Amino acid sequence: MQETGNIKLGISIGDLNGIGCEVVLKTFEDSRMLDFCTPVIFASNKTISHQKSELGLEINYNGINEASKAIDGKINVVNVWKETPVINFGEPTPESGKYAIQSLKAAVAALKNNEIDVLVTAPINKNNIQAEDFKFPGHTDYLAQELEGESLMFMVTDGLRIGLLTDHVAVKDVASNITPQLIRSKITTISNSLKMDFGIRKPKIALLGINPHSGDNGVIGKEDDEVLKPVIKEMSEKGHFVFGPYSADSFFGSDNYKNFDAILAAYHDQGLIPFKTLSFGKGVNFTAGLNKVRTSPDHGTAYEIAGKGVADNSSFKEAVFMALHIFKNRQEYKELTGNPLKKHKLKRQA
Repeated sequence: MQETGNIKLGISIGDLNGIGCEVVLKTFEDSRMLDFCTPVIFASNKTISHQKSELGLEINYNGINEASKAIDGKINVVNVWKETPVINFGEPTPESGKYAIQSLKAAVAALKNNEIDVLVTAPINKNNIQAEDFKFPGHTDYLAQELEGESLMFMVTDGLRIGLLTDHVAVKDVASNITPQLIRSKITTISNSLKMDFGIRKPKIALLGINPHSGDNGVIGKEDDEVLKPVIKEMSEKGHFVFGPYSADSFFGSDNYKNFDAILAAYHDQGLIPFKTLSFGKGVNFTAGLNKVRTSPDHGTAYEIAGKGVADNSSFKEAVFMALHIFKNRQEYKELTGNPLKKHKLKRQA
């Protein structure tokens, strides 16, 4: 764990045929980024050399065999594989999926072993990552298994934070997946994250309705009245500042979202469509609720522009800064909420 020197920022490289390598290398092509963190990329020297050559990027790096050997002030590349993968920009292949998972697994192992402090993941393809030893719909589900805590997909940018009750769930299954237990868990997770990760002492949280117009008093559906409202009332009585359910169609257009520290959407598109519209390409996907910090850009592999050198690295850079910001906030929160008796004793001894 980081005690002296820069925060060690691990990076899983994502799908090699997408824009992952490009946005990573473009971010650290700016040497000033090394003042903020020590990047540790999980891939291989040959892969990074090939990518930077194909993309025409000027960047130097330090090849290492394990993350613990990372050097401050340099871009470090951990050699996860020795062979040279075939790169076919723009094509999702079984091979590119295999190496994306190798990179992710190595990065998560280093994170668990405290060889890196935070993790930023480049985009993967949810289809070609599927294998006998990897049957997850995405990063969030895998990280939820590997790390401690209750995971929450939390989309964040300046002035807007949207969490999801259900994430990679088919629309037809959304209502049946939303239970009182799930709502309680997500409200607690998002509230704790706002306090610990964003320094908000008394967070205000809005819940969006499951059905159009939050069910219109049962005319369009009963889930809002029978499932959401009782839990909101219960959590409010326990001291959480939770409000809703709000009709999703007018919530963002009326700027009501600006009155809250976070919004909890019922399902994936209900939250991500307004988020990506309002975040202007600088949004970050943060996996809240876990014992380690993980962020990612809010875009996918973008095969249609892969290898052309035109990918915008703004969201990836924001993901880097967000990971560093949250890591520091957690350290500060830990200090502030530590044993007060121990602190008092230390002050007296000083």
